[in-house]
Amino acid sequence: MDITLLTVLSLTALTLLILFGIPIGVALGTVSLVGIWVLFENWDIAFAMAGSVAFSMLRDYVFATIPLFVIMGNFIATSGAAQDVFTLMNRMLRRIPARLAVATVFGNAMFAAISGVSVAAAATFSRVAYPQMRRYGYDRPLALGVIAGSAMLGMLIPPSILLIFWGILTEISIGKLFVAGVLPGLLVATLFVIYLMITSLRNPEKTPLTVQTQAGEDPVHDTIDRSVLVSGVGIILLIALVLGGIWGGFATPTEAAGIGAVGALCLALIKGVRPRALMAAIISSGLTIAPIMFLLLMAGLYSRFLVSSGALMVMTDWITGAGFGPISLIFAMTVIWLLMGMMLDSTSIILLTVPIFAPIAQSFGYDPLVFAIYGILVIEAGLLTPPFGLLVFVVKGSVPEEVSIGEVFRGATPYWLLIVVAGLIILAVPEIVTFLPNRM
Repeated sequence: MDITLLTVLSLTALTLLILFGIPIGVALGTVSLVGIWVLFENWDIAFAMAGSVAFSMLRDYVFATIPLFVIMGNFIATSGAAQDVFTLMNRMLRRIPARLAVATVFGNAMFAAISGVSVAAAATFSRVAYPQMRRYGYDRPLALGVIAGSAMLGMLIPPSILLIFWGILTEISIGKLFVAGVLPGLLVATLFVIYLMITSLRNPEKTPLTVQTQAGEDPVHDTIDRSVLVSGVGIILLIALVLGGIWGGFATPTEAAGIGAVGALCLALIKGVRPRALMAAIISSGLTIAPIMFLLLMAGLYSRFLVSSGALMVMTDWITGAGFGPISLIFAMTVIWLLMGMMLDSTSIILLTVPIFAPIAQSFGYDPLVFAIYGILVIEAGLLTPPFGLLVFVVKGSVPEEVSIGEVFRGATPYWLLIVVAGLIILAVPEIVTFLPNRM
């Protein structure tokens, strides 16, 4: 069959399967197997290629990174450290305008550096931070928006599951991706904090410093007990061990993930988590890991099909022939990612687009690390995009009171814009991404 026709049919079939509600992994595997069969007219070759991909990927040492980081995040979540981190950040920032909202950003950033999952961060801080902000009279859209916006830090600040996916699909060093995400993650967090402080200074009624009680005004005072300090110090040490080990060259990402998992287990035991809860965390990790591994295997088979069939070269020729330049190319990819973010989760977007987009972007001169971090930013921004932003619906469903979806979208819009601004800054100043990896 003509390669151009095969490329068009495969992309059309993949799109239709997804639109009809077929799981992403099944759709990727089906299109890949049928495509390979059409290419070679032999089912034995198709199944042999699938087996070869599964064998080569699953025996890869780096694949152990995913379950270890997932287990680490679940141990931390089970220990209740997220609540303690928020309390600690809140107390330390007591002289900062909008300090409860700023504490949410920093708390989410620290939680992100352990869990690596934005949806988990959104659900957690909807229950932890939102009641506190509402208790002190914070504007409701502002409180909802800062939770939804800062939750996306979970996919940028390492260790991030999406960065691991990206590294596996593109064969970029996961250690370098982790280190490359540090400064952009801090940039985004800084932009969020600046916005919140300006909003608080211009509209102080949106972020009161006191709460009205029957006895009068009660200023925000949070005591810090031993448990809170243990959580704060423990998480800071975990971050230092994981990222410091990778950055300093003392450990590979897989070894650092193992160290982090053991450290998280120790922290959970110190916090008094019972064995039954630890076992539940391990079982929950297994339920999360199995679908992830299946998705990655099917994405690997999809990549092998694109390369073997020549479809990737065909798509590159289409884009080159259409007159795209580096700027128009990145604009088109950005629009596609934002549109997909309305309907799909981040993992699915990466699995569907990165095998195609990454080689094309590299052929147009984009640094692989810069393109990866920019892509993660835009994909996460898509999770805040109306009408189906996933993080927005997670926040709406997790806060302990009835709120409208419009309020959450209204509160999240400034963070969507700030994420886009951060992406433009990264493209304009790529050294923000490459500075730390170049010193590894």
